[in-house]
Amino acid sequence: MRDEALADDEVTWVDKLPVTTRVRTAFDLGRYLPRGEAIARLDSLMHSRIYSIEDVLLLAKRYRGARGLKALRAALPLVDGGAASPRETWLRLLYIDAGLPRPTTQIPIVEGRGRLVRMADMGWEEFMVVSEYDGDHHQTNRRQYVKDVKSLRKARGLGWIVDQVVKEDRPADIVERARTVLMSRGWKP
Repeated sequence: MRDEALADDEVTWVDKLPVTTRVRTAFDLGRYLPRGEAIARLDSLMHSRIYSIEDVLLLAKRYRGARGLKALRAALPLVDGGAASPRETWLRLLYIDAGLPRPTTQIPIVEGRGRLVRMADMGWEEFMVVSEYDGDHHQTNRRQYVKDVKSLRKARGLGWIVDQVVKEDRPADIVERARTVLMSRGWKP
């Protein structure tokens, strides 16, 4: 619990309960949580419904001198509503922090006349390289697993390099795989 000042425009009502607006919630998450967790939650908030980063920055101006503004300002440029899970956020930040190009999220892989084969978690379209974070549900749901295998086979057949990341992978290995395939496709560090 914290004792915070809230202006009238920072509160809304949901089912007869007062709650902070998305912008105020983003303002607080970015200030109080550690970097990775803050960005994962900000991504999730953006994924569920878009909010304005500029409005969050305006709120930061309103509360000059508030605790955590430096952390908030550092986190906001990294927010990406295309991240579908905290582990996808973690993976994206791993690539960025390692000096790789910033990956795009939710990349459509299409064939023929534009038929969607798969929405890839993230990657680098210009190099036709994607990275998929395979969480536990990919292995426990047989139907999802089979769908993934088939769509990833098709993506590879279309010329995409697909790296499947699992939680047991070492971060250094993940980065090295991405760096190697990006360089093989023409990226120059």
